[in-house]
Amino acid sequence: MAYEMEEIRLSQQIFYYLLEHFELKEDEAAGLYRAYVENEQVQLLVKSQGDEAQSNIERYGDVIYLIPKEENVFLGFSKAKLKEILCKSGGTDKDFYLSQFVILTLLSEFYDGQGASAKSRDYIRVGELQNCVTDRLKNGVENTSTEEEEKNGLAFRNMQEAYEALKSDERGSRARTTKEGFLHHIFIFLENQGLIEYVQEDEMIKTTKKLDNLMDWNLLNQNNFQRIQKVLNVKSNSDFHGEVYHE
Repeated sequence: MAYEMEEIRLSQQIFYYLLEHFELKEDEAAGLYRAYVENEQVQLLVKSQGDEAQSNIERYGDVIYLIPKEENVFLGFSKAKLKEILCKSGGTDKDFYLSQFVILTLLSEFYDGQGASAKSRDYIRVGELQNCVTDRLKNGVENTSTEEEEKNGLAFRNMQEAYEALKSDERGSRARTTKEGFLHHIFIFLENQGLIEYVQEDEMIKTTKKLDNLMDWNLLNQNNFQRIQKVLNVKSNSDFHGEVYHE
């Protein structure tokens, strides 16, 4: 397939813009946005460059996103880097997987994979989320044998051990050695990525349009929805916010 030089030039401009900003909004770069939306050749070229960079290029409404694939540690985050950001100094794999479990629990409280949109609520209080994490870890340990954990790769006991090793501080400590501080730094990370709005004075978390769009695309894909259900081991769609019965 032959491309015109102007199409190649525009696709390179769009992809470079996405590399710099990770998103391209119509109201901030209208010319590039229209070139992507209105010219199929340009769109194909941009997506091809995304594939070579181990990334997906997706448009939701009036925003085009560059989404690094799971194995992309150049544009995304490596496990070591995430552990450094999210966990206490000298954090172990237990701490890292606990942080991922907290994020999955947060997502499951906001999104249920039902209807035209995956989103099911507007906000959650920090205390409520902390209780959800505690309950789901407890239920996971009570309903999953060590043999099942080894088979499924879901180490509820290790994650619960790491969580219980964190101190509780009702004064709202920001130290990563406390439950409150551990969650706080996860929320700050997600806010810095433009995924949540963390209202610290009200101890409230809201999702952003960016996260809503990404979850509508990913969670409404039933393969991805089943992956999240497997990690949290929820009985059925209707129980997604209910008991975890046993990333």
